[in-house]
Amino acid sequence: MINDIKKFCLSRRLKFYLSNNINLAIKLNLDGIYIPAFNKTADGYKAKSRNMKVLGSAHNISELLLKKKQLVDLIFLSPVFKVSKSQTNLGIIKFNILTNLFNERTVILGGINKTNLNFFRSINCNSFASISYINRLIKKNE
Repeated sequence: MINDIKKFCLSRRLKFYLSNNINLAIKLNLDGIYIPAFNKTADGYKAKSRNMKVLGSAHNISELLLKKKQLVDLIFLSPVFKVSKSQTNLGIIKFNILTNLFNERTVILGGINKTNLNFFRSINCNSFASISYINRLIKKNE
């Protein structure tokens, strides 16, 4: 099954990342690992020594600094905008301050919608990720 997924990814030039299990990602010879914000113990060094990419997520400055120590190459910072699942959000100013502390690639996540896409010119990010906004667009066009 894993080999089927790897072949699928290769045929479409997609990267294959495993969440939260560096040793298994190395054993399977994957493209990289994702270290969630709640994982405080993972060390990206093992993955980096195998030329694997290390992705991570953070919600505040302490998690961001930890991800830096975990040698994360790309960080998902969230939520930037208001979302129903959280009482707090970073906002544009705090997001920009945090991205200046983390010189690696940053992905904006959380609360993306048509209205706040206009704010992207004032946000220090390389890209954004969304689930609910994309789902709404798909349903609207069905």
